[in-house]
Amino acid sequence: MLDTATRRRRAALFVFMLVSGVGMASWVARTPAVRDTLGVSTGGMGVVLFGLSTGSMAGVLLSGPLVRRYGGRAVMWAGAAVLTAGLAVVAGGAAGSLAGGVFVGLALFGSGLGLAEVAVNIEGAAVERRIGRPVLPVLHGCFSLGTVVGALLGLALTAARFPVGAHLLAVAGLTAAATVWAVRAVPAGTGREAAPEPDAEPKDRLAALRVWRDGRLVLIGVIVLVMAFTEGAANDWLPLLMVDGHGVSATAGSLTYTAFAVAMTAGRFAGGPFLERFGRAAVVRTSAVVAAAGVALVVFSPSPLVAGAAVVLWGLGASLGFPVSISAAGDDPRGAAARVSAVATAGYLAFLVGPPSLGFLADHVGLRPTMGVVLALLVVAALLAPALRPRVRPAAPEPSPPAGPEAARLLDDGVGRP
Repeated sequence: MLDTATRRRRAALFVFMLVSGVGMASWVARTPAVRDTLGVSTGGMGVVLFGLSTGSMAGVLLSGPLVRRYGGRAVMWAGAAVLTAGLAVVAGGAAGSLAGGVFVGLALFGSGLGLAEVAVNIEGAAVERRIGRPVLPVLHGCFSLGTVVGALLGLALTAARFPVGAHLLAVAGLTAAATVWAVRAVPAGTGREAAPEPDAEPKDRLAALRVWRDGRLVLIGVIVLVMAFTEGAANDWLPLLMVDGHGVSATAGSLTYTAFAVAMTAGRFAGGPFLERFGRAAVVRTSAVVAAAGVALVVFSPSPLVAGAAVVLWGLGASLGFPVSISAAGDDPRGAAARVSAVATAGYLAFLVGPPSLGFLADHVGLRPTMGVVLALLVVAALLAPALRPRVRPAAPEPSPPAGPEAARLLDDGVGRP
């Protein structure tokens, strides 16, 4: 039975991820409309998306050190404030057809998202260890559920030709209210470490980098890079991929992204029993293969209907890689915050920085062939999946049996006889 404080803490993390997903999907679902409003090419849209990438890079790189210094709750407060402000600035830039304004708003939004979500993952790993059951897949499932809500709202407003600026401004208000409630229920101090002494050796100040000396953690980092890149590629490009690559309408592009988000959500909420029965390695290997099948159909199928249906495989396959990798990084409570922070940082960098770079390649070969990069990386993740198995520690040696007169006395007392 969970105590009230733990239940509230878990619920607060779920709500925080839910509204973050609503904010992300609200932007993604309206990218075709924003592209048309700004009047930029696919490559130009890639430049605008680098606002999200650069902000996210700054946020995730700062988040781990800030959590170690101030604790997860303080970093969540900062992240919530910045991402809400970013959504409001994006709304203003879209309303005024200002590409620079959208770039700046995305940079702020990405910074807040990177700051907050690394802290949330550290909090989630702590709750998972506390209750002894999977939490991170459901936590990320809440993010995916938020993307479903945001995508459905975006689909409806796209069909109704509702102004993008007003839409995103309303989402910013919702995000502000929900995150204020959620962060208040998170206890202070998780992940905080003692500050180094002023005369500490430089190697002590670089303790966060030492976690990468662990070969298993490096392999986990590669897996999370691939799976986060796979998810991020869909978040950044799926509506445009369907519109430009398969010739569907903007509304149909938003509907396809909604199907992807629903599949991600289903995979994360349903993943717990499969993880408990088959283990992390088998589940992530299968997930990578399923995602690869979905991406391959989207890339190579000439039929928009087949490609649209295949995004369900893409979403199901990409759903568990990130949260399972975070869980694996946090297996050992000693130094767990540093390892979770390192892997989460790698994942968010891949999620938010890698996919926009695909826009430059797409300008030369098209979006569909460009997604072959994702396909190749998924093969790597499938091969490395065994690294996610829990590390087996050697068993303590059994005590030696007594010898001499002491042994004879124990045998006379009946100890040690069958």
